[in-house]
Amino acid sequence: MLYFSTRDTDKKFTFEEIILNGLAEDGGLYIPEQTPIFTENDINRLLCSDYETIAYEIIKQFTGETFTSDLLKRMIHDSYKSFRSNFVTPLTEFDGSLSILELFHGPTLAFKDLAMQLLSRMIEEVLSRTNSKASIICATSGDTGGAAVTSFANKKNIKLFVLYPKGRISEVQRRFMSTVKAENIKVISINGNFDDCQNIVKTLFSDRYFAKNVSLTAVNSINWARIMIQIVYYFSAFSQYKRLEKNINFIVPTGNFGDIFAGYIAKKMGLPIQKLVIATNVNNILERCLKTGKYEAFDSIQTNSPSMDIQISSNFERLLFDLLDMSPRVVKKKMSELKENGKFELSKSELESFKNNFDAGSLDQDETVKIIKDIYNRSHQIIDPHTAIAVGVHYKNSYKNSIVLSTAHAAKFPDTVMKAIGINPELPNISEDIYKLHENIIDLPNDVGDINAFITKNFSE
Repeated sequence: MLYFSTRDTDKKFTFEEIILNGLAEDGGLYIPEQTPIFTENDINRLLCSDYETIAYEIIKQFTGETFTSDLLKRMIHDSYKSFRSNFVTPLTEFDGSLSILELFHGPTLAFKDLAMQLLSRMIEEVLSRTNSKASIICATSGDTGGAAVTSFANKKNIKLFVLYPKGRISEVQRRFMSTVKAENIKVISINGNFDDCQNIVKTLFSDRYFAKNVSLTAVNSINWARIMIQIVYYFSAFSQYKRLEKNINFIVPTGNFGDIFAGYIAKKMGLPIQKLVIATNVNNILERCLKTGKYEAFDSIQTNSPSMDIQISSNFERLLFDLLDMSPRVVKKKMSELKENGKFELSKSELESFKNNFDAGSLDQDETVKIIKDIYNRSHQIIDPHTAIAVGVHYKNSYKNSIVLSTAHAAKFPDTVMKAIGINPELPNISEDIYKLHENIIDLPNDVGDINAFITKNFSE
């Protein structure tokens, strides 16, 4: 399996190269030059397997000869052996039309653990072969940072720098990053929003001298390996689904478009998904694009579902590559328009192609709180605000057969849950002392030069 950039299909790269590069030199995102296709028999056989077997069969399609079979199986097992559910991502039926896929049984109570635990082992293994060093930079709107810190803490030859928007993530999300004691971890608060953090990351990658000097890589979902690993739980959801009706919509809380893009790849591989539904808050750039064809960024609004407080959804470029008939020239043109004018527009045929696979809906903050309350009153089940938005979109659009991706444990957003139902959701036992631990946070200006200097200094130490 070889890869190329969404902005240049002539240069080819191995999986080992793209997992360390993270972002392509031309600013594009890596994608495989072809998507593996499973036959109906392949899929039926796979859906009779456990999570680790499904993960191995899917991931090996994308990693090729990078890892031996035994090594890949061992890394997968080690990544998920401590998850709190034997199913890893258990599926529970809520009512006749709705099931919920729980993606929060990992160490930091969020779906990001599923990819990050395995990604960290893969990067460490690749670096160890040449005794190389790497600096990893990660922008987070809440959950990615905690998952990265937990996964990369004390990993050999790796320095991790996490940027988060100060005051714009929950206390629990912050503490999952800031309370981990590891010399190779630096947690940095930026006075801005997530888009500011993400722009700093992209600017640093575009500085080729800097990126090469500190062996820069990324573990945001701009790294293809994140997408690849997240494909697995779409197949796992089907394997657990007991109803005869299989025309399933997946409703996905969506910020940076990585999680739902993994579902799109699963569908291209042959999984019979009906619609992939973008569920979002008032920062609904993707919903507006689906309805009007205009992808236009506004100022990000701070809400009670902070992981969706994003205007520029980086992974949309990967879908755009498909919508634009895999033309890197047109992708570059659209992305230049976005950078210069804050917007671009899809043609009628491109928009129709978008709508063939996707649908969208959004909730405001009051509606989000109401859904949390309604679900608790009906079932005594406590859900987080991002899951609540997805559930709300399901009922708003009257879907008949949906699986909602529950991306985080409710305990990560206690203030919103308390407002909705008057209950402070408890953290699982593995995290119960997180409020007692000392935090280690570095405050830096919202300036790429300051971040550059900080990483350069700390990488060489």
